[in-house]
Amino acid sequence: MLQMIGHYELALPRYYIILFLMDPFYYYTIEQPAIAEFKDRGSKFFAYSFPVVSIDDCKKKLALLKKENPKAVHFCLAYRIGVDGATFRVSDDGEPAGSAGRPILGQIDSKKLTNTMVVVVRYFGGSLLGVPGLINAYKTATSLALQLSPIIQKAVEVPYELHFDYNQMNEVMMIVKHYNCSVVAQSAQLFVELKVGIPKHRIEEVLNKINDLQGITYNTAVIL
Repeated sequence: MLQMIGHYELALPRYYIILFLMDPFYYYTIEQPAIAEFKDRGSKFFAYSFPVVSIDDCKKKLALLKKENPKAVHFCLAYRIGVDGATFRVSDDGEPAGSAGRPILGQIDSKKLTNTMVVVVRYFGGSLLGVPGLINAYKTATSLALQLSPIIQKAVEVPYELHFDYNQMNEVMMIVKHYNCSVVAQSAQLFVELKVGIPKHRIEEVLNKINDLQGITYNTAVIL
């Protein structure tokens, strides 16, 4: 029986590779958390999907779920992070090897998603499902949760740090907004230091506009 509810680590072997190629300028992720429930022979599987940006983000969400579900027996998960999808992890959390984490990741990858985490919380119902039954349960619960999570396309961004006089702020921000750059951090004293993410496919346009302004320096940056 299926029931859907709208709402909300573990390195793999090297041979387990990404089976799809990421677009060099765009990537896909989910817009908001969602929850879906799948039931089989008394056991309940609650799948929580989350948009995430870091491993630390994943750890915090997992810790919160464990606190909210103290009677659950398993917290199986998978996540893929980064615009290239290179950072990923799966966990069977005590279920038979390969019966939970990989099916969860398989559903994330089937939609070509990154910056996405799914945790499936299991409440045991008294009957053993066997490995095929577990694979089906974790796969189905994850699939249902991802169906409830709107998928969005985001531009791959390159981090830059801009330095300029405070009286140039309006001119700089007009460029930032016009080209859909994201503002990551800002500090201002005598001069402004602005950390932005410039869409990869528009770097040349943005830098040409910045070069048209006088007294602005920039460099690529590492944004944590």
